[in-house]
Amino acid sequence: MANNKRSRRRFGSVRKLSSGRFQARYPGADGSLRPAPETFRTKTDAEQWLVRAEAKIMDGQWIDPEAGKTTVEEWGKRWFDSVSPTLKAKTRTLYEGVIRLWINPRLGSLGLASLRPITVAEWVAYLRKSGLSASRIRTIYRVFSQMMKAADDNDMIPVTPCRGIKIPRLPQTEPHILTDDEVARLISHMRKPHDLLVKLLAYAGLRIGEGFALRRSDVLLDKGTIVIDEAVEEINGHHVWDLPKSHQKRTLRIPAYLVEELRVHLAENVKEGPTSLLFTSKAGTTLRYNSWRTWYFDKAVEAAGLKDVTPHDLRATHASWVADRHGVLAAAKRLGHSNASVTTRHYARAIDQRDADVANTLDAEQAKAAGSPAGAASDLPAPNSTDPAQNPNKGDEDPPAGVLVPA
Repeated sequence: MANNKRSRRRFGSVRKLSSGRFQARYPGADGSLRPAPETFRTKTDAEQWLVRAEAKIMDGQWIDPEAGKTTVEEWGKRWFDSVSPTLKAKTRTLYEGVIRLWINPRLGSLGLASLRPITVAEWVAYLRKSGLSASRIRTIYRVFSQMMKAADDNDMIPVTPCRGIKIPRLPQTEPHILTDDEVARLISHMRKPHDLLVKLLAYAGLRIGEGFALRRSDVLLDKGTIVIDEAVEEINGHHVWDLPKSHQKRTLRIPAYLVEELRVHLAENVKEGPTSLLFTSKAGTTLRYNSWRTWYFDKAVEAAGLKDVTPHDLRATHASWVADRHGVLAAAKRLGHSNASVTTRHYARAIDQRDADVANTLDAEQAKAAGSPAGAASDLPAPNSTDPAQNPNKGDEDPPAGVLVPA
């Protein structure tokens, strides 16, 4: 006898609507019963959809459809609140401004699930048309990409829409690598005691914010070292104190003559107390970068007969000199980089004449192997033996250094 009882589905259910279409309902991974996002023309279509939905749940690939309805603005706030405690103050301000000014106005009202790569590509095109620099666009896109990756990681969306997006390439810029004589001329035109500050920037590799933050307790005269464990920068007109960039505290050995100059400076110009700043404004307050550039550094650059020299150029010069004499790892350590590749990519540059030295050496070796004098090599200019950048055995143990411009 035939069994007329209707078989019951093991997962989900299907029902016919008054419109004649079929609706599938299923229990999500959270146990809540919910309808499929669409209706189906036939019962078979609805059942096949349930099979696929069950497979996704079993494989851990199921995404709550309600999560995808969360807007970009809502998710951006939740994401920013979760990461902001781990960010440095300057980065926190940067991210907040990017979200408020460039992400929310164009994408904030869209649901996360509605975003596609073409949506992001169109947004990047809008940023280009707005006249933003390549660096700025890359920064904005990086913040948005981090937001979307977090949405993907938290099962808000099945996959990030930041895929295959073409963003502007950064133009190749070469910093101004100064010679030893140029650095000496610059220092000679700095007003006291700011000449000592520039010496510390030049011969210890400090960032400008690290130099402004030096305190009496950071100078260990008996050991000939300074401790870099703090940095100060301006955000919206206010000084913000924090760890050095990349949280890289370090202790640096400085030349003996700088130790003696620091000893005199501490005795004559610095207030008593371990927290007293080594360098301050005339009013005794923390130095401000723009004012310091205007009243001291830029004037000394002009008086020294130099052009377009910035503290950033000094840092690049320092990295190049140290890498050339002692290797990239030594340069990275003095600069406070956690990864030597950062030093190579952003700062270390070939010293003038080094390339010619290599060519001359190869020419001489080839001529020697052929049994003839290296005539061509003698036609090229010889390295300047008075320039410590070209003579690693001359000059102080610690090479000139530089500083990093606050953004």
